[in-house]
Amino acid sequence: MEPPNRAVRTSKIVGDGVTEAKPFGELTPKRIRAAFLDLLGRPPLRAERDKWAGKGLVALLDDLLGGEAFWTKWLEKQLYYFLLIDNFRPRAERVESIPADLTEGRLHVRDAIHRVVLSSSFNQRNPGADTFVTVVMEQLLGIVVQKQTRELEIGKAAYDGGSGLFLGEVVNSQSDVVGVAMGDKRFGQGLIDREYQRLIRAEQNKGERRDAIRAFEKDEFTFIDHYRKWFLSPEWEARLGRPRRTTNRDWVSSLLVDVYDRLPTPSESRRMRDALDGLSDPTPLKGLLARLVLDSQEAKLPAKEDIENVSKWIDQKFLDLLGRSSTDEEAAVFTGAFREPDCRPATILLAIVTGGEYQSQ
Repeated sequence: MEPPNRAVRTSKIVGDGVTEAKPFGELTPKRIRAAFLDLLGRPPLRAERDKWAGKGLVALLDDLLGGEAFWTKWLEKQLYYFLLIDNFRPRAERVESIPADLTEGRLHVRDAIHRVVLSSSFNQRNPGADTFVTVVMEQLLGIVVQKQTRELEIGKAAYDGGSGLFLGEVVNSQSDVVGVAMGDKRFGQGLIDREYQRLIRAEQNKGERRDAIRAFEKDEFTFIDHYRKWFLSPEWEARLGRPRRTTNRDWVSSLLVDVYDRLPTPSESRRMRDALDGLSDPTPLKGLLARLVLDSQEAKLPAKEDIENVSKWIDQKFLDLLGRSSTDEEAAVFTGAFREPDCRPATILLAIVTGGEYQSQ
């Protein structure tokens, strides 16, 4: 359904002095780019930008939320939350099949995370009774274990084959501890809070949060509806004005999609991400990686002499890479730089993709 009063509700998107007023729900370059970044962890391909230009946000959400790519990214975010990355990433078929199972409705999100926590990778990442039960209590339920030491000790005993009453339920094994935690109402509360803050970048209204939790407890298969509702709210529109630092993983995906107009291969993404993750300040290396990507043959940039309308070409690059037009000041600076003998099209793109706005969307 469309947001109420669609014909009269408008919002302003502000970026470096650029204000754009459009009816709520109408797709602008900024909204298209933000929706893809938020839901898929990458910007749209050129064909996707063209497909959705000027259309409605409702239709775009139906398309993105109905695809396996959304659940693949969702699973990546959950694995990262549990620090199940690189050598600790689960490779079991039961975990690898989660996106497809969620897409086809064979699984809901509680059971999906249950599979992750029962994986051998989770156990290896959190070895020993104390570490394992602590992580289960803290990351699944938000419990401060220092305030629940009795529950922690009972959970540890069950992990080692003992028996006890853990969070009000009898447990006799490690899997029992996980099962009780997964069934606790605090799991749903924490998941909704975590996902809302990840996507909207703010605290949820108390009343809406309460309704979301109740709906989740009533029917876990409708969790996808919460994403649709959040993205059709003024709060998501406000999120466009709250940029945050892009993760190394998403920055790599954005760079390759924006320059090569294709999805990165797993090996490309892993090599670049691993190099960036090993640095306390990856900014200089990002500049080097961006230069290498832009200078590669696959970038297929136009020759300088083939660009007839420089200001129009530069403005289009701002729209493609930042989701907005260039300001008058930016247009003057970039056009002036382009006229310098040593400046190439790649130089212009390098300045944009290494800028603070591109790295914080």
